[in-house]
Amino acid sequence: MAIKKQYLKSKPVCKVTFSVPAEDAKKVAVVGTFNEWNEKAVQLKKLKNGTFKGTVDLEKDNSYEFRYVVDGTYINDDQADAYAWNDFAAAENGVLNV
Repeated sequence: MAIKKQYLKSKPVCKVTFSVPAEDAKKVAVVGTFNEWNEKAVQLKKLKNGTFKGTVDLEKDNSYEFRYVVDGTYINDDQADAYAWNDFAAAENGVLNV
């Protein structure tokens, strides 16, 4: 998994690109505090090499909790900036600092 951050000079925004290698998966989404954990909000597109990829514009100078949903299963990114315990899910969420 990979997270790439690109800060824009013209706006207080960071373009965050998420890449998830999941050749056998049918659907991958990224959910988090930036989209109210809505699985339909940020669906990643499957590339020919089996990696799912998508970009989200996030307001900089903020932290966001997030997870991937791969065919209905929640997983964390091993390259998250940090992890935060979530009592509602009884699991850790990845944290993205932009």
